Amino acid sequence: MINSVAIMGRLTADPELKTTNNGNSVASFCIAVDRPRRKNSKDSEADFINVTAWRQTAEFICNYFSKGSMIAIEGSLRTNKYTDKNGNNRTSTFVLANNVSFCGSKSDSQSKNRSSNKGNYVDIGRQEPPIDDWKDDGENDLPF
Repeated sequence: MINSVAIMGRLTADPELKTTNNGNSVASFCIAVDRPRRKNSKDSEADFINVTAWRQTAEFICNYFSKGSMIAIEGSLRTNKYTDKNGNNRTSTFVLANNVSFCGSKSDSQSKNRSSNKGNYVDIGRQEPPIDDWKDDGENDLPF
């Protein structure tokens, strides 16, 4: 089975770093990813994709990226089932970021970091979410 996602776009807002009760860093943010233009169309369209990053990846993103920054993300597609405040069953879909990289020149970036960074690709290792931070009520069991 394959679950691999590669996207590149601009952050729609500054990412915010949070810490779980277990002390793990997590950042959730949204990026706007342009769609290819249709023939004879002047209007551009974009998809707004929710992304979640854990631990060092989350800290890296919050330190080096801000609203409008171009970012490339490699990760996997995840879904989360939950019940809203009205008792309705809902599903959210997001990309779990494993690797991130800078896109564009340093002058194009609105990076928060004031120090220089060599290279465009930053591999800080695979960042799986901590198992104890995910609610598991048996819905994640294999269907066979």
